[in-house]
Amino acid sequence: MNILKFFTAGSVDDGKSTLIGRLLYDTGSILADQLEALQTSNRKNDDGSIDLAILTDGLRAEREQGITIDVAYKYFQTDKRKFIIADTPGHIQYTRNMVTGASTANLAIILIDARNGVVEQTIRHSYLVSLLGVSHVVICINKMDMEGYSEEVYNNITETYKNLLASNLKLNDVTFIPVSALKGDNIVNLSENMPWYKGTSLLDFLETVEVTGNQTSDYARMPVQWVIRPQTEELHDYRGYAGRILSGTFKINDKVTVLPSGSSSVIDKIEVFDKAPEEVTAGMSVTLHLKDNIDISRGDVLVNSASLPQSSQLIEADLCWMDNKPMDDSITYFLQHNSKLTKCKVREILYKVNINTLEKEDAHEFKLNDIGRVIIKTADELAYDLYSENKANGSAILIDSRTNLTVGALMFRAVAG
Repeated sequence: MNILKFFTAGSVDDGKSTLIGRLLYDTGSILADQLEALQTSNRKNDDGSIDLAILTDGLRAEREQGITIDVAYKYFQTDKRKFIIADTPGHIQYTRNMVTGASTANLAIILIDARNGVVEQTIRHSYLVSLLGVSHVVICINKMDMEGYSEEVYNNITETYKNLLASNLKLNDVTFIPVSALKGDNIVNLSENMPWYKGTSLLDFLETVEVTGNQTSDYARMPVQWVIRPQTEELHDYRGYAGRILSGTFKINDKVTVLPSGSSSVIDKIEVFDKAPEEVTAGMSVTLHLKDNIDISRGDVLVNSASLPQSSQLIEADLCWMDNKPMDDSITYFLQHNSKLTKCKVREILYKVNINTLEKEDAHEFKLNDIGRVIIKTADELAYDLYSENKANGSAILIDSRTNLTVGALMFRAVAG
C-alpha cells in the first residue's frame, strides 16, 4: 500500500483545519479519546455542530486565536492508501512554515473561500507550490454552503484561477472540487447539494491519484554525515562512511565519486545495522565501505560516477525570504546544504516576484515572504543538482551567522557565471 503525502494551504480562515478534521472524522480515523474530547469540547460551530478543526489545532496559541501557526502532521489510511497530511498556516507571517510542510509533498490542496474568491495568499501559495515542484494540485472551493451551492460562484472562481494558470503560474496537474468542509459536501462522499458537479469527491481523488515514487531522481547521492574509524586492535582497518541516501540506488561494485575532491573508488561493502545488503535506496541510513583508502570528510558527497551533479561556488537560485529582518547582502550567511555547512554571500538579486501579478520586478532587497531569484557565492564548492531534476540535492537553507536563525529557503536553478 503506497503513501500519499499532501498538505493544505490557503488564506487564513479558508477552512484548512476543518477540511482535514472532516476527512479524519468521516473516514473513522479518530481515536476514541479524541472523539470524546471533541464531543465534550465547548468549542462549537455557529450551527452548534462539533468544531472539527480542534483535531489539528495542536498549539495552545492556535486554539485561543482560532488560527493555524505551526505545521500539524496527521496520519490516516483507508483500504486503498495511507496518507500523511501537513496542515500549514494561512497567515502571511507564517508562510515559512507552509514552505516546510510543502517541501516533501506529492500533492497540494489549496483552499479558496467561495465568498472571497482568489486572494493574495491564494496566489502566493500557488506560486510557492509551482516553485517547489509539487506534482498534483487540488483547488478546493470551500464554504459552498454559504453561497447556496451556486454553480455560478464555482465557475467564476475556477475561471479566475485558470486565467492565472494561463499567464505566469506554472502548475502541471490541477483539479477543481467544490466542497463544504463544515457540512461534509464532496469531502468523503459526493454531495446531493451540488448535482451540477460531475467530478469525484476529495477522498476518492486522493485515493486514486498517481503517486510517482519519492519525488527524487535516479541519481545516487549520499552526503557523508560521519566517518567511522573504531580505534580498536580488532577493527584497525575498519573505515566506513555513514549517511542517509538522498536519492537513487547504491549497489556493491558501483563506481562512486567523492565530491568536491573528485576522487573515485568502488563500493566494497554496504552495512545497514547488522545486515550487509547488496543494494540500498533513497531514504535508508547506511554505512558504505570503499575498496580504496581515500580522504573523505563529513560534508563530502558520494555520488554515482555515471551521473555527476553540478559542482560550483556560484549558484543561481530561487529564494523565499523567511526572516522579519530584511536580507543584507553586505553580510556573510551560512548555507546548509544537506550535511555541508559553508559561508556564503548574496552576490546579486536578479529579480523579485510581484505576488499579485506574478511579474518579475527589479529589486534591491528581500523582506519577509518575498520570493525571487538571486545569485549566491559560496566559500566552498558545492556538489548539487538542479532542483527540477533532484529536489533532495537541489535545495538548501540560509542561516543568519549572527543569530543562527533560518532566514531563507533556496532552490538551485542553474550554475551562475
